Amino acid sequence: MNTTTTIPVNRDVKAELKRQAADMRQEFARRGTLVINVLSSPGAGKTALLESTAKHWRNQHRMAVLVGDLATDRDAQRLAPYCPVEQLTTGGACHLEIPLVRRGLEKLGTDDFDFLFIENVGNLVCPASHDLAEHLRVVLLSVTEGDDKPGKYPKMFRTSDAIVISKSDLLPHVPFSVEAAIADARLIQPDLRDFTVCSLTGEGIAEWCAFLDETRARMIAEAAAADSPSAIMEPKLQ
Repeated sequence: MNTTTTIPVNRDVKAELKRQAADMRQEFARRGTLVINVLSSPGAGKTALLESTAKHWRNQHRMAVLVGDLATDRDAQRLAPYCPVEQLTTGGACHLEIPLVRRGLEKLGTDDFDFLFIENVGNLVCPASHDLAEHLRVVLLSVTEGDDKPGKYPKMFRTSDAIVISKSDLLPHVPFSVEAAIADARLIQPDLRDFTVCSLTGEGIAEWCAFLDETRARMIAEAAAADSPSAIMEPKLQ
């Protein structure tokens, strides 16, 4: 007769990955690099947002992007004319993790960037649970998805610092309320910053970039003043 014995192990199996993420976040802060983890469902406009951001900052800031996808390097090819970029291909995994991010950073090189964006795999579930050494977590919500998504995917919005409503040029053609989506998100995460953008027309991009500038300046000031830089701007992975 076969029997199964369950042995409880009171140890966080992700502890080592969390430690690596904390160490990397500290080093990025010391170098003045703000790391932004960009998340959304597939097709919400992450790549288009980063493309518009790079264009807005041309000759102003040094930015780089690590692009996560299950397959192909199509998004990386789109961004390559505007900034240094490396593709992170998961081969089927629904989210990025620190080891793959590390490999991407090795390929990207040792240059000090003002901003490093990690474009995560399109998914509103799994990526919410993984710390990629970011200082800022941003979730995109396209107006074509429906304004009820924050309540349906609460952990993604609870662990984020900002919500970007994308594809605002389509608002006249879809049943989407920006106000309702933001209100729903703030029931979960009251401190969420919100931005409404259209990457094609440039609407809202200046405000979005100003927010990132302000956040980086605050990070640099906190890193200079803090006794423990590793505690700076920790993610909300709860």
